[in-house]
Amino acid sequence: MLHAKTLPIGVFDSGVGGLTVLRALQKQLPHESFLYLGDTARLPYGTKSPDTVIAYAKQAASILIERGIKFLVVACNTATALALPALQQQFPELTIVGVLEPGAKAACEASKNGQIAVIATEATVNAQGYQKAIHRLNSHATVVAESCSLFVALAEEGWLEGDITEAVARRYLEPLLFAVPDFTPDTLILGCTHFPALLTSIQKVAGKNITVIDSADSTAKVVAESLQKLNLLNDSQDKAKTHLMVTDAPGRFARVARHFLGKELLSHQVELVDFH
Repeated sequence: MLHAKTLPIGVFDSGVGGLTVLRALQKQLPHESFLYLGDTARLPYGTKSPDTVIAYAKQAASILIERGIKFLVVACNTATALALPALQQQFPELTIVGVLEPGAKAACEASKNGQIAVIATEATVNAQGYQKAIHRLNSHATVVAESCSLFVALAEEGWLEGDITEAVARRYLEPLLFAVPDFTPDTLILGCTHFPALLTSIQKVAGKNITVIDSADSTAKVVAESLQKLNLLNDSQDKAKTHLMVTDAPGRFARVARHFLGKELLSHQVELVDFH
């Protein structure tokens, strides 16, 4: 039987976007193994109802827990905003961390004028997850959020740069960053794990004066600190392993994943799992 310390860290997302978080975790915790699940059969989560997202998140967490994990990272902003309390209630024996609070904290620390813009999925914006998290940290902050659901599709297609991606970014960002009365944000949160893949296009439209926050690095630091406090850091000399799973189209996932992981993947390296 594996010792708890040597068990992998579970990570789930609606698709490939959570690989940005996985990559940050691998960099922060090079001795840890990971079990990643992308729910590609049912993405995007951002247009679904809260009840549906909660149900999907519970199923994803259950698959990872059945495989054996010591810690769970919800690498999806929508699932974090809508399902994190439900997951913590259903699986009280497991420490579960989402990406929202670390991202909000990083934005509050980066912003000099307390005016923060958020781009996310429709469900995350409607849940006011970032607005609430930021105001818990800075009650005087001004937060304006905008849903940018097309960014998810662009990231999943691998359309990360070019005229079409920049046009979509301009359509979303210019009204948010430059046309809201009495709102001059100096910080922009990428409130969906798919969005960092489009960073070049987003930063080009936002300009150099706006600090762009990706919650992946902040989340990885929180996970590392939590593992240390729980005495769960892997001290084995065995080589760390990462196992990737999806609920649909492993070949497509492997093709697009290289934009997020920074390395080539083959379809046989991705396991297809069935919720049923």
